[in-house]
Amino acid sequence: MASLIDVGNAGDLQSQIEEVEALSSIYGDEWCVIDEAARIFCIKITDDIDNPKLKACLQIILPHDYPSAAPPVYQINAAWLRGPDRMTLSNSLEELYVENTGESILYLWVEKIREFLLEKSQSTDTVEQTEVRNMATEEEEVADDVEMPDCRTLKLNTENAHLFENHSSDEELPPIKLGETITERRSTFQPHLAPVVTPRQVRMVLDKLYENKKIASATHNIYAYRIYCEEKQSFLQDCEDDGETAAGGRLLHLLQILDVRNVLVVVSRWYGGILLGPDRFKHINNSARNILVQEGYTSSAVRADSVKLNDV
Repeated sequence: MASLIDVGNAGDLQSQIEEVEALSSIYGDEWCVIDEAARIFCIKITDDIDNPKLKACLQIILPHDYPSAAPPVYQINAAWLRGPDRMTLSNSLEELYVENTGESILYLWVEKIREFLLEKSQSTDTVEQTEVRNMATEEEEVADDVEMPDCRTLKLNTENAHLFENHSSDEELPPIKLGETITERRSTFQPHLAPVVTPRQVRMVLDKLYENKKIASATHNIYAYRIYCEEKQSFLQDCEDDGETAAGGRLLHLLQILDVRNVLVVVSRWYGGILLGPDRFKHINNSARNILVQEGYTSSAVRADSVKLNDV
C-alpha cells in the first residue's frame, strides 16, 4: 500500500513540474515562483496586456496529491474584487476543478480569471471606477499602518481545500444573527454571525448572505471563522479581506484573542465616499466584538471601545 502511495505522489510531483514549466513558458515574467520547495507560486493577471484596467494576483499552493486527488489551494488578491464578484469568480474556478478533476487545472484557472477581468472592465461604469479609485486612495493613505499580504499569509489558507470536499447534503444552514450598525462619515458597518462546525457550513452561510441584495452590494464583506476539531485538538480557521487589505487577518486575530470557537463572523462595510483611514479597522473589529458579546460568545466585560451605534 505504501508503495502505491509513493508512486502516486511521484506521479503528482512530475505532473506539477511539467505544469509549472509550461506556465512559466506561457506567461513569462507574469509567472513567479515564491517557494519552489513548498510548491507556492503566483501569477499576475490583467484584462489587457497593453492597456490594463484591472489587475489581480493569483497565489497558489500545490498540495502533494494534486492533481490526482486534491485541488490547488488558491487566493486571489485584488482590491477591486469584492462581495458577489469574488463569490462568482470563486464558484467559476471550483466548477472548473470539478469538471476536470484529476487533471492539471492552473492554465484554465488563469484564463478564466483573465476572462472575468475582461468582462468586468468592459461592464464597469464611471461610478464604479470612481469608487474603486477612492478605495485605492484610502488604502494608500494608510499603507504604512497596514501589514500588506505576502506569501506567508497564504499558508494560513490551506484549509480552503476543505470547501471542495463533498460534505453531507444533510447539513443544515446555521442560523444567521444580525448585529447593530456602526456609522461614521457616511460609512456603515454591520456584523453578521453564525455558529459553524464545518467549512461547508461556512460556504452555506456566505452564499445565503449574498442572496441579500443589500449585503451583496456592500463595498466589502470581510469575514473570519474558527472551528475547533476535537479529534485533532486543533483549530480550522481562515479569513477573507474582500478587498479591504489586512482586515480579514485583523478580524481573525480578534477571534483568536477572544478564544471563540465554532463561529463565523462577517462584517459588511458600505463605503460612503469619505475616507476613514485606519479608523475603518477599528469599526470592523468593534462591530465583530459587539455581535460576539450580543450572542454570548465572549463576556460582556470584554467590550469594544466606546463607539456610537446608529441605525441606518
